Amino acid sequence: MLQATTTAAPRRFPSVDVLRGWAVALMLLVNYPGSWAHVYAPLEHSEWNGFTPTDLVFPTFLYVVGVSIALGLKPGTPLSKVWARALRLIAVGWLLYAVAMWGYGKEHFRIWGVLQRIGLCYGAAATLALWLTPRRQWGVIAGLLLGYWALLVAGGGYLPWDNLASRVDTWVAGVHNYQFDVATGKAHDPEGLLSTLPALATTLLGVRAGHWLRERGLAFLLRAGVALLAVGWAWAWLMPWNKNLWTSSYAVYAAGWSTVLLASYHALFDRCGAPPWGRSMGINAIAAYAGSWLLACLFEKFGVFGTAYAQAAAWLGDGKPASLAVATAFVALWWGLMWGMEKKGWRVTI
Repeated sequence: MLQATTTAAPRRFPSVDVLRGWAVALMLLVNYPGSWAHVYAPLEHSEWNGFTPTDLVFPTFLYVVGVSIALGLKPGTPLSKVWARALRLIAVGWLLYAVAMWGYGKEHFRIWGVLQRIGLCYGAAATLALWLTPRRQWGVIAGLLLGYWALLVAGGGYLPWDNLASRVDTWVAGVHNYQFDVATGKAHDPEGLLSTLPALATTLLGVRAGHWLRERGLAFLLRAGVALLAVGWAWAWLMPWNKNLWTSSYAVYAAGWSTVLLASYHALFDRCGAPPWGRSMGINAIAAYAGSWLLACLFEKFGVFGTAYAQAAAWLGDGKPASLAVATAFVALWWGLMWGMEKKGWRVTI
């Protein structure tokens, strides 16, 4: 729904909008290179175990979903309203994937995805934020992270395709996952059902961080971020960081970085008043994400990305610089569009 801003909006923390905006911008930069054969290593996800800068992008966005719940969800909000929004996010995710089937020639519809996970985590985290005290929220976070760890260990560990999360994905959705091996009948989805449990913990950590931002301030946020980083780093000696499985150690470690970034942005944009570059992407994050997806499908269908890469390669040489140039131009296009929407006071909400 497109809305024009005609009345004064509730106070917003620019730091939160900027952090969300940069997460969306980096999503676009990572998702739409000129050539998948020529991508710089920091702009790729870890193949399996490990942690790259790209592996921080989606958990940061989910974390900010939690922060926004803490800052914007009013006590007494009906659960029907919360879950209506969650279901709209899921429905938009399915719609986008239906368009991707046309644009990218995909054979099978995908059940899970980024917006589907955001919808589920938003609905569950908002419900828990409304129902539970902070202490009980911490109990849920601990239960999700420790319980998921126990499930994976009991289910055979962290091997590709044969871990419990992938086996659940295979059983629930089969060919309608992100990956499906025809030869073995095994499937895997990085946004699958079981791994949504620790992703919910990520969102709830964002809920707690939103309260810290409002009530505890900069120093506490920084200390909390460093503590989460230390716990996530230590935990990785027992349970590897793995974005595909959203392992518990990965969830905590990524939340640590997100908290440090939030604290840094709070100091820079909320306290020092620096120009909030990226805010326009943050306040219209859904428009940027969904709109870029639709345009990318159109570009892919009619070979625009290939033509753009060929032109960039003619200027810069075939390889990673040309691929990055195309991705950067695509981000710049949406950065400009979102800036224009902000100037006109337009916001797209779901």
